[in-house]
Amino acid sequence: MEYIKNRFYEKTSKCITEYQKLKAEHGDKVLANVTIGQVLTGMKGIPALITDTSKLDANEGIRFRGFTLGELRAKLPRLDPQGEPLPEGLFYLMLLGEIPEDEDVANLSKDWATRAHVPQHVFDVIDAMPKTARPMTQFAAAIVSMATESVFQKAYRSGVHKKYYWDFMYDDVMNLIARLPRIAAYIYRRCYYKDKHIEPDPRLDWAGNLAHMMGHDTDEVKRLMRLYMVIHADHEGGNVSAHTTHLVGSALSNPYYSLGAGMLGLAGPLHGYANQDVINWIFELIEELGTEEPTKEQLAGYVQRTLQSGRVVPGYGHAVLRVTDPRFTAQKEFADKYIKDDKLVDLVNNLYEVVPPILGSIGKISNPWPNVDAYSGALLYHYGIKEHSFYTVLFGVSRAMGVLASLVMDRLYGLPIERPSSYPLSWFKEQAEKE
Repeated sequence: MEYIKNRFYEKTSKCITEYQKLKAEHGDKVLANVTIGQVLTGMKGIPALITDTSKLDANEGIRFRGFTLGELRAKLPRLDPQGEPLPEGLFYLMLLGEIPEDEDVANLSKDWATRAHVPQHVFDVIDAMPKTARPMTQFAAAIVSMATESVFQKAYRSGVHKKYYWDFMYDDVMNLIARLPRIAAYIYRRCYYKDKHIEPDPRLDWAGNLAHMMGHDTDEVKRLMRLYMVIHADHEGGNVSAHTTHLVGSALSNPYYSLGAGMLGLAGPLHGYANQDVINWIFELIEELGTEEPTKEQLAGYVQRTLQSGRVVPGYGHAVLRVTDPRFTAQKEFADKYIKDDKLVDLVNNLYEVVPPILGSIGKISNPWPNVDAYSGALLYHYGIKEHSFYTVLFGVSRAMGVLASLVMDRLYGLPIERPSSYPLSWFKEQAEKE
């Protein structure tokens, strides 16, 4: 609805003045000393991005606009008082910086429903690829193919003033988020259900409609999908999918190009593909041990053999967190509340007891605790979504909310093209040898 766009501009436009003042008056202020080690190990910890939507705290996990995940699960609107928060509410919070009212979320759901029509050529692009193509390949291609619909791109080419870029970016972002469940579900039914597609139901909420179109049309799966979409939505700005979306957008590429690039980053084994790695590793474990109910001693032995083979234990460890990921905890609480006598869920819970002490005994591992990926596959599998290769697409649908909300703000602030300096390895060696 237009009132959301107007409220966003009203609340956020003051940041333009703050941004310009900081740049003009404090541009020379040193934030941090950058070490060679930070550069050579992935630029970890270098304060180099503006991201208002969320920030990762090493001891509390992700904070969305200052709120912890636990606080959001208590405060955000929901359809059922006993259910999970609606992702629409989290998007509203990330965009505007305030907890929405029930009416705000209902209006956002309706707005996305009116924007959800996917052009036929997008389905044609998907259908042109072999069904053996990875779902993330199809997903990214479909997103990029929608660039034909970009109002931002058209406005830019018509010569619109840069101070209005955010306005057209907003409409593109809202259209894109609205269409992602339809595209994801189309790929799912194409790959696993012989092209037996299910039309969207505009009366449903955004995540509930995704479950419906996938063919898992129960209250239980819709409830899980709402949780899944909320906990995967954002993870500050430095992760690969967020940073890539921001970086491509900094060239004034339209959001379809930007998100398409971000999704290709999410598909990597060290990022969003990790949720598939976890479930694949667990099923390898079950096959090797010959039982779906291994003892903790058997699990410990398998974990040790995984490490001795030079592999990591998927789903454990995190670059920033130094505690159990609150997103893992949220999923465990969900399972404890709704799932009884599930061997796969029980196995994941047992791994939670077995893995951290083993990893903690290895001196170089600073975080032996589970992350979000350690639990998600078991929950999806329990509710009948057993196609592991599709899990990262679900992650991508969720992550789009955070990275695209940030993209609107990037254009509102007028952030420039991102262009850090780079040097050959010999230069770093010279710096290291200087007294």
